[in-house]
Amino acid sequence: QVQLVESGGGLVQARGSLRLSCAASGRTANIYVMGWFRQTPGKEREFVAGIRWSGSSTYYADSVKGRFTISRDNAKNTQYLQMNSLKPEDTAVYYCAARDGHNIYTTPSKYDYWGQGTQVTVSS
Repeated sequence: QVQLVESGGGLVQARGSLRLSCAASGRTANIYVMGWFRQTPGKEREFVAGIRWSGSSTYYADSVKGRFTISRDNAKNTQYLQMNSLKPEDTAVYYCAARDGHNIYTTPSKYDYWGQGTQVTVSS
């Protein structure tokens, strides 16, 4: 099993920045891809960004491209999401996810492990 713990959420003004972290523990050797999703009440969970654990391949949702950057530190088994130029519409609960497979998918059901979520609120 893999455990994921997010941190770094909070309240920020529009055009501000936040960095989310996600620490993985347990059978981390099973992880090949990690990602970030977000969800607001009444809406489906949506893909934000993904990264291959062994390389530099990344993928972003169009809505965050150029503003968010996903990265990982293999030595610390941690991934990050640097969020710049935040907008009120970025307000959501952000979830860390991981999967055993090698491909980055945008579909939540493709991911095997999930964190508990961290709230990000952007005020206008």
